[in-house]
Formats: sequence, structure tokens, C-alpha cells
Amino acid sequence: YFIVCGEAYKGSYDVKILKRFLVVIALAIIAPISAIAESIDTIIVTATRSSIPTKNATVPVTIIDREQIELSLAKDLSQILRFEAGLDIGRNGGPGQATSLFLRGTESNHTLVLVDGVRINPGTIGGAAFQNINPKIIERIEIVKGARSALYGTNAIGGVINIITKKINSDFINTSVGFGSYNNKTALFEMGYNNKITEFGVTVNSNKTDGYQIQSDSDIKRGYENLTSNFYIKRNIQDNELTLRHFRTNGKIEYLDFMLSPLDQDFINESLAIEFNSNSDSQINSKILISSIKDDIKQNQSTDYVYSKRNVFDGQVTYNTEYHNIIAGLYVSDEEASSYAWGSGFNEDTRSNAIFLQDSISEGKHRVFIAARYIDHVTFGNEMLWNAEYGFDINDRIAINGSTGHAYRAPDATDRYGYGGNIHLLPEISDDIQLNVEYRIDSNTSYRLELFNTKINNLIEYDYYSDKMLNIGKASMRGMQIGYKLNHEKYSIRADYINQRAKNDIDKNDLLRRPKQSITINIARELNQHRLGLSILASEKRKDFGVILPGYAIVNLTGQFTISQNTTINAQIENLLNKKYETAENYKMQGRSVFFDITHNWQ
Repeated sequence: YFIVCGEAYKGSYDVKILKRFLVVIALAIIAPISAIAESIDTIIVTATRSSIPTKNATVPVTIIDREQIELSLAKDLSQILRFEAGLDIGRNGGPGQATSLFLRGTESNHTLVLVDGVRINPGTIGGAAFQNINPKIIERIEIVKGARSALYGTNAIGGVINIITKKINSDFINTSVGFGSYNNKTALFEMGYNNKITEFGVTVNSNKTDGYQIQSDSDIKRGYENLTSNFYIKRNIQDNELTLRHFRTNGKIEYLDFMLSPLDQDFINESLAIEFNSNSDSQINSKILISSIKDDIKQNQSTDYVYSKRNVFDGQVTYNTEYHNIIAGLYVSDEEASSYAWGSGFNEDTRSNAIFLQDSISEGKHRVFIAARYIDHVTFGNEMLWNAEYGFDINDRIAINGSTGHAYRAPDATDRYGYGGNIHLLPEISDDIQLNVEYRIDSNTSYRLELFNTKINNLIEYDYYSDKMLNIGKASMRGMQIGYKLNHEKYSIRADYINQRAKNDIDKNDLLRRPKQSITINIARELNQHRLGLSILASEKRKDFGVILPGYAIVNLTGQFTISQNTTINAQIENLLNKKYETAENYKMQGRSVFFDITHNWQ
């Protein structure tokens, strides 16, 4: 017998292989390490709305860098995030299908998603379209866990995922073509220009696939088309920076309705932003971010659609002293949301304003972060959000951080005007407590323990007796996560185990599609000019509507092979053990499949 995440499996081929992988990993972890490379602590921006080293963050932060993204050969953002502990994916089958993310057990609309600091959660259904975001445009991903509404406003209950797009350091042109299982075809063009005064970069990526049979009760294949583009131009004006950015993904999703009829829809996810940074004073700097996002879905077999557009002004002024980093800001949002389905619909505007104030204090071994945000919302009126955090370095190796936060999710347009809509809804409110301890063996090796407890009140749910949406739900999430990280000169290892429970506090039942335990392991190994990658996810059983979905373990194998100075071949074997599994009832996840691409740099 072999135990994976609390589930006993007997003698199956895939688990036997997984057991061998885990033994090898365990030996690598406990083995003495020599020739450790010197590392530089990564600078992050999402945890405090300002640039700080990762070690100074008082809440858990996960960074997925460009090397990891390239090695993964993932086709969408969710394929990367699933290998991070505490980020559970629920998906209606194959490429492009509806995808939900549950961060530490919170709801799928309790995670705020940003692209270069711009909120892309739509105003109609709350959750971002992870399945449509192509990793080819991404430089790195910052994942901040825990309440962050005091910094960013609505949806930031479970945490924040900030997608930071590629930036240019030199002139170049890259092209790439790829082929794989399910008649998957990709093509990439990207170029950049940098003369220290002006930066310019553009990435365009096409991804098409015939897909596979996504539902257990149907033999109909469902395909997907995605065209993603990202463009930016930055101009340095003395000590100031002016940046224009545009991100767009559009295409077609084929799917099956409840009657298993084949349908398809067109989608557009788009963001346009202008950012101005003033750094003319050594103590005072300012940032203005003006953005507009669009989320548009149109059914091709009917007149049904879902549309939202949001215009935002987000400005802040930062004042730095020896021990303090004080930020004060103003946030103004004007959102239009409309929908038409089953013969009825709505078209409504939502306005909200906010002011915020925060201070990062650092003195010796002590770190303090406090933040407050006052919201004026057209629907429910006023709300005050806050964070209070403290970190202490016991010595050069051990750091302990504790935090608490009060966050919220505003009722979206569908809650208020869709089926069973109620314009008198209140915001969903959360309170969380976190404690994390990090033990650094050296600059490249560390262990981490995270404890968390989140309580959510006023959850918006449909009430069958009154036939409308009401604030009648309560839920709680608590758990622990243990992590190990090593960055060697020739290889890296990240391993995490999480044990959590997300439950409905009214009926005491577990929330759907959240496993209680999971293990994630990511290994990268350099072999001369080549790189190999191994990603493992073992997830316990989970509840779904009326059923228990069995636990599973999947293994991905990837490689980057340098053919010449400017040419590389990238290869991926998805689901190496060909494990049959579901993250949503009756929707089959991808079996064993192969993909490769060839990339050439024309610099």
C-alpha cells in the first residue's frame, strides 16, 4: 500500500512510479549540498504595492519566474498554477473550458487577478478567465496569500495573483512554432527594442487545438482557438517613466451544454493601461495608473452574451524615510455590466471610490505593515478594510511573521440583477489570521511553515424560499502548509504539502471541489546547455455535486534542448502516467499527451 494525501492505493502502476519519484526527491532534499550558488533576493511589488525584497514580506508570497514558465510549456495560466500548493483548480474538461481557482479553499471569486497591477476580474461573474491567459506573455507571477482588500479592494479575500508581463532588456526578435497531441498547433512572434530612453515590446501567440472528448457521457470532441497579444512602450523622461500597455486575448471555445449539444462562443479579454511614475525626489515618488478592461462573451448559436467594461483611476504617493514607507492613494472605478440569457437580461453601471493609507516599517529585526482602505460603493454604501502584520527575525536563519486582515467582496452585477438578483445585497466579509515561520539553511535553501484561519460571513447564496439572492452563507477555511525550497547551481527543488479544510459553517459540510490534502513538487535540472523539468501533483479526493471525486496523482515531464546558440527545442509530456481523473464531475481532464516547439532568436 502507498499513501498519497490520506488515500490508500493498492499496487497501481502510476502510483508505484510516483513512489519512486518521491523517494528520489526525499534523498535529494536530505542530501548534503555543495557548491551553492549565491542568490539575490527577488524584488516583489504585490505584497505592499511597493518594491520590497521577498524576505521582507510579512505574508506568504510565491514567485513563479520566467525560467519556470518557459520550462513548463503550459498553454494557459491554470496549467501553471495547479502545481502550486493551496491553489486548487476545478475545470470543465479540456483546453479553454470554464476554469475555477480556489485559493486556500476560498471561493473562485475570492481571488483578485491583476495584469501589471490592473484588475481583470469581470464585473459579471467575479472570477478571472485563467483558461484564456497564455503564459507566453508572462515574465513572472506573484501570488500573495491572505486578505489584501485594504490594498486592492474587492475580491482580495483569499489572496492576489499578479501577472507581470514581459519587459525588454535588449533588441531581439523571437519566433516559434509548435505541434502536439489533439492537433495542437501554436505560433509565436515577439520582438523588443531598448535604447535606455525608450523600451518597446510586443508578443503575439496563436494556439489552436481540436481538443478531445471532454465529457464522460459524450464522444464529441471540443476544440479551442486563442490569439493572445501583449504590447508595451515605455519612455524615460529624466527621472520619470511613462508607459502604455495593451493586453488582449480573443478566440473561440467549443463546449457542450447540459443536454450534451455542441455549442461554441467567442470571447475577448482586454486591458489597456497608461502608467506614469515620478521619481524626481529621493523621498517622495508618485504613481498614476489609468486603465480600461473589457470582458466579452458571445454565444454563436443564440443571442446570449455577457459583457463588462471597467474604467479605473488608481493613484498613489509614496513617502520614504529611514524606517518608513508610507503610501496614500485614491481609487475610482466606473463599471458597466450587461448580460442576456434565457430571454432576460440587464445593463447596469456600478461606481465605487476608495482612499487608502498604509505604512511599511522596518527597523533592525522588526518589520511592521499596517494598511486601511475606506470604500464608498454605490450598492451597499461604506466599508472599512484593514491589515495589520508583524515580522521578526529571530536570527539570521529564522524569521517569524504574523498577520490579520479584514477583506470583502462586493456583490457583482449578476448577484444584483441576474436570476434571483437582489439590489439590497451586502458585501461578503472575511477575517483571517496567518502565522508563518521560515528557516533558512543558507541563502539558497529554506523551509517554511504556514498556518491560516479564514472566516467569511454574509456569503451571497440563492434562497429557494424567497426566490432571490441573500446574504445567508457562512464559511471557514483553516489549514497548514509545509514547504521546502532549494536553488542549487545546477538544479532547483520546490516541494509543498498542504492540509486544509474549507467548510460551510451552516450545515458543516465540506465545500465542493476542494481537496483536504495535496502535494506539489517542482524540479528543474540543468545538463550542460539543456534543462529538464519534473512537476508532480498528488491531490486527495474532493466532493462535488452529489458525488465524491477520487484522488489522483499526475506527473509532467518537460525539457529545453539547445540546438545552437539561437535555437532551442522545447518538449512536454503532459500526464506522463496517463492518469484518468476529474476535477469537476463528468468532465475528463487531459490524458497523456505530447507537445514540442522550436524557438529561434533572430537577434
